[in-house]
Amino acid sequence: MPGRYTLFHTLEEIAEKFNVKLPDFDFQPRYNATPSQLLPVIIIERGERVMKMMRWGLIPPWAESVAIGNKMINARSETLAEKPSFRNALKSRRCLIPVDGYYEWLVTEKGKQPLLISLKSKETFAFAGLWEIWKSPVGDVIYSFTAITTEPNEFIARIHHRMGAILTANQDDWLSDKLILKQHLDILKPYPSEEMTARPVSKMLKDVRLDVPELLDEKFMGRTDAQPKEMGTLF
Repeated sequence: MPGRYTLFHTLEEIAEKFNVKLPDFDFQPRYNATPSQLLPVIIIERGERVMKMMRWGLIPPWAESVAIGNKMINARSETLAEKPSFRNALKSRRCLIPVDGYYEWLVTEKGKQPLLISLKSKETFAFAGLWEIWKSPVGDVIYSFTAITTEPNEFIARIHHRMGAILTANQDDWLSDKLILKQHLDILKPYPSEEMTARPVSKMLKDVRLDVPELLDEKFMGRTDAQPKEMGTLF
C-alpha cells in the first residue's frame, strides 16, 4: 500500500516521459513524497494530457473538510465501483501518478526495514489514480488524488499484502473515456514480478520532514554529508 514514494526526475523529464506540455509551476525532486503534499498528476483536460499539482489524499466533493483526505491516500481496485468516495471519479476522473519508486516497510527480526520498490529498468512509471475537486464553504478549491492498489504479485507479497496499480504501456487506456467500466477495471492488475526490484534504504525515512537524496542510502543516519551509494537488491 503506497504511503510514501519518490519522484526525483525534473519536470522536463516527467513531461517528456508522459507526453505532456511543460507546466508553468515549479517542482523540486521528491525523495520522500508523503500524503497531504502537492505532487504532479497527469489528467485529461479538453482532450489533451496535462500535468497538474494535486494534494495526495482524495477529498470527495461532499466532504465537510480536507481531513478526510488523510484516510484516502489509497483506494482498493476491487471496490472502486462500489465506494461512494470513488465510484464517480472512476467514471470520469482517472489519472496517472508519476513515480520513480515507492517505499514499503519489511518486518525483520531486527525491526522494520524500509525498502525502495521500483522497476528493474529504472524507468519512471505511473500509479493508476483517481482525482477530485473539492470546494470549501468559503470558496477555496482543492484538487486531490488517490493511488489505486491491487493484490500483490508474488514478489511484493513477501513484503506487503497490497501493491500500487502500476501502469506502463496501458496508460492511454486508463485515461481514455472510450472504454467501459469493466475495461478500466481490467487494467488494474498486479504488475509482473520479474520486472520489479527492491532494496534497503535509510531508516531515517520514518521522518516525514526529511526529503533528501541521502535517504536512498541504507547507511544514512541523519548526517547531511552522507552520499547515496549504488546498492544491490534485496531479493
